[in-house]
Amino acid sequence: MPRSDESTGAAAQGVRLQKVLAAAGIGSRRYAEILIDAGRVSVDGVVVRSQGMRIDPEVAVVHVDGVRVPTAAGIEVYMLNKPRGVHSTMADPQGRPCIGDLVRDLDVRVFHVGRLDADTEGLLLLSNDGELANRLTHPSHGVSKTYLARVPGPVRGATLARLRRGVELDGRVVEVESVRVVSKSGSEVLVELAIHEGRKHVVRRLLAEVGHPVVGLGRTQFGPLHLGGLRPGRVRRLTGAELRELYTAAGL
Repeated sequence: MPRSDESTGAAAQGVRLQKVLAAAGIGSRRYAEILIDAGRVSVDGVVVRSQGMRIDPEVAVVHVDGVRVPTAAGIEVYMLNKPRGVHSTMADPQGRPCIGDLVRDLDVRVFHVGRLDADTEGLLLLSNDGELANRLTHPSHGVSKTYLARVPGPVRGATLARLRRGVELDGRVVEVESVRVVSKSGSEVLVELAIHEGRKHVVRRLLAEVGHPVVGLGRTQFGPLHLGGLRPGRVRRLTGAELRELYTAAGL
């Protein structure tokens, strides 16, 4: 008996769009057909108006309601709550604690998306998608990262205003998307700030430049993703909805 066109995959004619959407976690094939009928699905920038379209899921750019739907097989993205003292490397020749120690049980090979220095804790992404990693880390794509920093207080309004205007480091202005004082405890202040930059120690250098050297630092948000209640040292795979939001934020 000859094999069906869907079982042969994308080898020659491609895969039916509704099957691709279902495999990407959008819903059942019937629900995908409803989305297509409603004009809510686009492929390579063109709204799909009829059923039966076939695509190559490895290269097609699919959106539902303007949100990117990753369709390539084997793409994995994880969130890690990196503890303080862990180095952002997959292996450390000096035997120091590193990310590789925390993810050795994953069934797929991944790499870290950007870095957090050893003394910084919090949200770090891991993936096997190089293009996604490049988009997320390059400041030209505007994906913000949010940090909580403990600094000596008080932090005055004029200092916050200076940060919002941008601060020059190494001859280039670091733009601060937002900054606010979250809380005060004794002589220390907890400051939340969001930036697009990914230069080494940029948050520490930024705050030191305005007179508030960092005592403790953690990243709480990367683009649309929040660390939430993920405990230090733990890793989890992103949900389908989170993955779609992340790809959209990266402009993919």
